[in-house]
Amino acid sequence: MNEKLLIGFTGDVMIGRGVDAAISTNGYTYPWGNLLPLLSSTDLNVINLETTLTNSSSEVFKTFNFKASPDKVECLKLAHIHIANIANNHILDFSESGFYETLRTLDLAGIKYTGAGNNEIEAAKPLLSINKNIRIVIFGFTDNEPGWKAEPGKCGVNFIDIANTQDRKSALHQVETFKTHADVVIISLHWGPNLKEAPGPKHIHFAHQLVDHGATIIHGHSAHNFQGLEVYKGKLILYDTGDFVDDYVVNAELKNDHSFFYMVTMQKNNIIEIKLVPVLISNCQVNYATGDDKNWCLHRIQQLSAKFGTTITNEGLVVTEKRSFANNNLNV
Repeated sequence: MNEKLLIGFTGDVMIGRGVDAAISTNGYTYPWGNLLPLLSSTDLNVINLETTLTNSSSEVFKTFNFKASPDKVECLKLAHIHIANIANNHILDFSESGFYETLRTLDLAGIKYTGAGNNEIEAAKPLLSINKNIRIVIFGFTDNEPGWKAEPGKCGVNFIDIANTQDRKSALHQVETFKTHADVVIISLHWGPNLKEAPGPKHIHFAHQLVDHGATIIHGHSAHNFQGLEVYKGKLILYDTGDFVDDYVVNAELKNDHSFFYMVTMQKNNIIEIKLVPVLISNCQVNYATGDDKNWCLHRIQQLSAKFGTTITNEGLVVTEKRSFANNNLNV
């Protein structure tokens, strides 16, 4: 049976700091506002976990350090979060003790993760999953915090310098090696600088290379604001998915409190629908965006994506070859 698989993608999920306090006051479902039914409607949800889950006080020296108490993993469970990328610039905010407690907490909750580990082999190892008879491979990478790169005998992240030829070759080789074992290859990338309207040329080039070597979906994040998306050779590149829940200061121009829940329907290795659901973060909580906020989200993503030749309808459906994926049912 050629079953359909619905995958949900979010940007950064930062349930630490002020969000952690809001959860303690209002309960575990609080961060998700009115989105819990939507989050429960998918077969698989993939996030970037932008915090540690720890009681550690071993704070490393940096500008922002995020942690939520380990019990807050219940929030992720209630939101049907299945997979977390942890290759990012916050997973070691509270040193090795915070890192290992976060991994134990996710393990005990049954939430799978990718992109960091006990050593370089574990950090680079992709996550393998089978859902509705569709085989999925998920890689986690980051170009943030080079000092946190996992090494033999040293825990850390799956770091990549995309300006480095050897780093790119190594990543592309990994993707090419594992694509034979999967129907869907997802690359979750915490990359690029904060608050940038569009990806840089090297990011675009590398995303194209990843698709050329077997990637099905590029799940980008790190900028804290959403960027345009591209359908390249029938595969999906989400250059940056922005933020999904946090307590961050809002940039008046880029409006990092506005974003989407990205829903991708697969049939084996074919993408048959891409739908964007506008969301808005306020008071440490995400909800459906409505009215002017919804219209701004859709108009903005339409503008940004048009630069990649991608058209998005006012209903949030991605259109290619003058037809939406919803009406296409074929890979393009």
